[in-house]
Amino acid sequence: MTERARDPQMIAGAVYGTIVTMGAIAAGAQGDTISAGEVAGIVAGTVIVLWIAHVYSHSLAETIVRGRRLDRAELTSVARRELAMPIAAVAPVASLALGAVGVLSDSAAGWLAMGCGLATLALAGIRYAAVERLGLLPTAFTVAVNLALGLVIVGLKAGLSH
Repeated sequence: MTERARDPQMIAGAVYGTIVTMGAIAAGAQGDTISAGEVAGIVAGTVIVLWIAHVYSHSLAETIVRGRRLDRAELTSVARRELAMPIAAVAPVASLALGAVGVLSDSAAGWLAMGCGLATLALAGIRYAAVERLGLLPTAFTVAVNLALGLVIVGLKAGLSH
């Protein structure tokens, strides 16, 4: 797979993983009833399960396309291709872990995790624009669309945590 072909996979995985992560944080935002550590566990578990589901489903698709079962190297390649999804959860889960160990309050950790998600979405938009060689205005639009999606999720978190 060429570098140009790989970039869209990584961008897509980062965006999808970030949306899943932020959605799990928002769903776990129940005021003072759940700790940052518990939310971190929910987020990590959700992302890992969905990553496994993606690897499995993409492996099935490749098996059908190739007309045979994938060998270990091919399955590993599929898993690596989908790694952007769980990688996107690392910074938000680390932020939540800071709340779990008392470095930040649970609330501050949750908001920092959401901020990490927004930053990831902005960077994914910039990376996409660079791969597509978009100009300034289309780049700004792409970043704005990614951030708008993230801000909808942030709004859900704000609404659910009050």
